[in-house]
Amino acid sequence: MSGGRRTSLVSLANQKVEDVPGRSDAILLSLPLEKLHCTRFNPRRNFGTDDELKEFGEKLKKEQLQPAVVVSRAGYLKLWPDEADRVGQAAYVIANGERRYRASQLAGRTVLEVIHREDVAKSRAHFLDAVQSENNDRQDLDPIERAIAIETMVTELEGADRVAAYYGKTKGWVSQQRKLLKLAPELQELVSAGEMPVRVARDIAGLPADVQAAAWDEHLERRRLEKEAGARLREQAANQPAPATTPAPAPASPDPEQPPRFTAVNQTPARESPEPAEEPTRGVRFTAVNPQPEPRPTQNPVPDDAVPTEGKEPRADVIPEPREALGEPAELTSLKRFPYDNGTEAGMLLLHKMPPEDRATVYEMLGKDPETQAACCR
Repeated sequence: MSGGRRTSLVSLANQKVEDVPGRSDAILLSLPLEKLHCTRFNPRRNFGTDDELKEFGEKLKKEQLQPAVVVSRAGYLKLWPDEADRVGQAAYVIANGERRYRASQLAGRTVLEVIHREDVAKSRAHFLDAVQSENNDRQDLDPIERAIAIETMVTELEGADRVAAYYGKTKGWVSQQRKLLKLAPELQELVSAGEMPVRVARDIAGLPADVQAAAWDEHLERRRLEKEAGARLREQAANQPAPATTPAPAPASPDPEQPPRFTAVNQTPARESPEPAEEPTRGVRFTAVNPQPEPRPTQNPVPDDAVPTEGKEPRADVIPEPREALGEPAELTSLKRFPYDNGTEAGMLLLHKMPPEDRATVYEMLGKDPETQAACCR
């Protein structure tokens, strides 16, 4: 078993326990409390109330499942000779199990089961690590107690570098653990009680001691305002009426008179019958992907062969009848077809349709004087 690790007492009962090589094997001991002394290097400060400890001591009277770990007085004083007066006449110093020792005292229990592990005292680092190991493994130490433990290691090993090397950590990690001890004592108590978050505590610990309390008050005020603002927003959201939802209209039955609507994904409406349907009387709506409908024929379509081409006579019977126009001569409006067979009438009709400036140009080309032009235009 490594120094300071938790061990089941049942598994060790009446069994030899490995000791430091070269020494006689140690066994599980039941020692009177007056032969035991607690080390001052235990970082734990919160052991519980007296009532809690007494209740724990009553449980230990029935059965102690976890033994304490001790070293001899001589081995301990070899590491710290100045501790002789503090240890007094106690034969053993407790490395792990101070809470069990205190609980036994309050419950009137006179003995404590321990394991003597002298190898724990082979160096200061080993002993201090054993003191911390049980608490750290069980996460019983609060942040301030852990900071005290690291600070004690730095002091006793004479340097943060040695502590960092022992734990395989960086020097920055050691400094980070110790930083909480720069807090004012009253703020350290808040951290131990869990009322001040460690992250906030480390930030405040970097401030001068005379402004730390004010910084904590400012943090609390800011948090209070944030909570109030959040509560108001939640209240407003709760009191705000939910937006009215309009149910989606039921699909309308198809209207036989309504022309189909083509979309980009439905270009041609499905036909139930192979027979072509009649063209709708109403206009069909087309989208960007639908072809435009063919233009409807005019009332008086002009076939291609009605236009005179070279070597071909036009079809006079299909020329549209002239519409009556305001101010046109009666002889012109009574014509039924264009007089292709009478050049004079055709020319007069064309001249009459021309604008005055174009008509003057034609007369100029024909050599007519203005009086003749006026007579022709009457």
